[in-house]
Amino acid sequence: MFDNNVFIENSCQNTVEDGKIIGYEMQTYITYYRGIPLSMVNNIRVTTDGAEVPRENIRCSVDGGEYWFTLDEMKTVVEHKWEFGEPMIVRVMKDGGLEKGSHEVDLNVIVRTAYIPVPLDGHKTRTVEIA
Repeated sequence: MFDNNVFIENSCQNTVEDGKIIGYEMQTYITYYRGIPLSMVNNIRVTTDGAEVPRENIRCSVDGGEYWFTLDEMKTVVEHKWEFGEPMIVRVMKDGGLEKGSHEVDLNVIVRTAYIPVPLDGHKTRTVEIA
């Protein structure tokens, strides 16, 4: 229903820390019309050029990158809330990030809500260009 919220266009880029490329990241909006605590994020999957990223290599932040959580840590995070209209940064930890050129990146965001009995599943694939 909110698939157009998933994977904000032109948000995919390599992540540089201390002069070193440590991975790549993209942004997504929530696939729901209200905010939720991070503990209600069921799962996030990233597939790049046909290869699924291991779950343990994904990190997320909803406060512009001040606090980062693994998907397993997010299961217990209730003090950080992902608000409607605020982007979540999804980071993939990968030495060297993405090589220059075109890549097909698929982002799947699955969230739970308080009163809908099934998880909401948002999905978007984009071809991204890394300069």
